[in-house]
Amino acid sequence: MAKYIAVAGKGGVGKTTFTALLLRQMVQQKRGISILAVDADPNANLDEALGLKVTGTISELLEQSKDPKAIPNGMPKNIFIEYKLQQALVETKDIDLLVMGGPQGAGCYCYPNDILRKHIENIGENYDFVAVDSEAGLEHISRRTIPHIDVMFVISDSSARGIRSAGRVHDLIRGLKSAVGKLYLIVTKTNEGSLESLNEEIEHTGLTVLGDIPLDPLVAEYDLAGKPLFELPDDAVSVKAVASILNRAGIFN
Repeated sequence: MAKYIAVAGKGGVGKTTFTALLLRQMVQQKRGISILAVDADPNANLDEALGLKVTGTISELLEQSKDPKAIPNGMPKNIFIEYKLQQALVETKDIDLLVMGGPQGAGCYCYPNDILRKHIENIGENYDFVAVDSEAGLEHISRRTIPHIDVMFVISDSSARGIRSAGRVHDLIRGLKSAVGKLYLIVTKTNEGSLESLNEEIEHTGLTVLGDIPLDPLVAEYDLAGKPLFELPDDAVSVKAVASILNRAGIFN
């Protein structure tokens, strides 16, 4: 059975950076495991962080299914959607990737979302791990597009506003019907003393801090140059921090 890992947090806190580096460490520490990455953030850029090329998002493909003229004569709609979903999968030797994308227009997506949920459940079982870079609103989790979560990391930067936002994400999670197993807070872009100064705010969230990721100039350098974060060196501060977090999370247990 696949183990599902989700990463949540508001934009700009380093959520996608953490997801990319988490995937990097999973590949390095457990070579030979199969991983499906799902970019469920409407502002999708996990593909760039991983160094992968995406030709279409799932939302774009599902939008096509709303046009009867796009479906070949004699082909059932569900078969057409499943065929399109298969086309959206980016496959590599280390990680496969699905990009959800944002809403493409008005109208009900209930039927396509039902197909999408079943599709992710079906292909998810072909992998050891499914890692989801989720949106702050957690819509895909609340709609059960993502079937369940074994481990969730809530990401915040090292600011009081960021920690409060992480607390609101925690409140959303507690209100969901979907079961979430282990739940951790990760604080990014820290300097010496950051966690101590934020301790009171962190306590109010009810979240357990599993670790922090110090501010890493190399991440900014790679982002500026458009280089994949997946290619950061082993001795990068952020890479070593995520490796330590992964070990403490016990994902492979």
